[in-house]
Amino acid sequence: MARAHVEEPAQARLGDGSIARVVPSRFAGGFELEVAGTPQSHVDLDDPTHLHFEYVARMAAVIDRLRMPGQPLTAIHLGGGALTLPRYLAHTRPGSRQQVIELEQPLIDLVRAELPLPRGAQVRVRIGDAREVAAKLPAGLQGAADLVVSDVFAGAQTPAHLTTLEYYRVLAGLLAPGGVLLVNVADGAGLAFARRQVATVRAVLGEVIVLAEVQTLKGRRFGNLVIAASADPLPVEWLPRLMAAGPHPAKVAQGDEIGAFVRGAAVVTDADATASPKPAASLFER
Repeated sequence: MARAHVEEPAQARLGDGSIARVVPSRFAGGFELEVAGTPQSHVDLDDPTHLHFEYVARMAAVIDRLRMPGQPLTAIHLGGGALTLPRYLAHTRPGSRQQVIELEQPLIDLVRAELPLPRGAQVRVRIGDAREVAAKLPAGLQGAADLVVSDVFAGAQTPAHLTTLEYYRVLAGLLAPGGVLLVNVADGAGLAFARRQVATVRAVLGEVIVLAEVQTLKGRRFGNLVIAASADPLPVEWLPRLMAAGPHPAKVAQGDEIGAFVRGAAVVTDADATASPKPAASLFER
């Protein structure tokens, strides 16, 4: 049985002074990475397919339908966290070539020490700002990614410069034909931020679906929405399978629903971008 090297909570101080800790999960087994008290990632070293956070499970449901089942993918992950999705991909699609961009070297050092990657996982970590590093990736990765995942948070918020038209154009340039971009968006009542994010992604990649818990998608509770986007049509046969994959109650918005969702929402640019809304501290109380 795989074991993390955690006895007392291990921690690291990040560049902004906040503390990252690896702690045993109280409710799901495995371990959680917390940054400034905000849960960032969950990892089960014994079962990389155990995805406790609902939005991560929704991302995995899309990933499972890319290319042929089990086929290795080329993937670029913006935002490292505890490397949950790279672990999942290495397990479900052995031989996948993966790049992770993470701002904080101390966080990566902590994760590698306490939650080591499985032997044989082809995961390269690049340290730096997600947007800057993505724009400077080698030519061999430009236009070569089957999957790009943007899941970047500073504490509980996505930085403003990682929410814009200009940013998503950089990410779109990394995608291979038929490649898919996944974006994790956190928002609350009214979904003003999420609507602008969907409008912005759709301005770059015309084919968009949104996956979320039903009440979150209706703007009745703070939560995570997953945007899946591509330059090419997303197969319609995905939709019932994505719904069935859960977590439940699940909703997949597509087609005319996306048009209604973004109606009146302005595209975000570098000139007017803001960070994502900050959730109430009570959201993370255990």
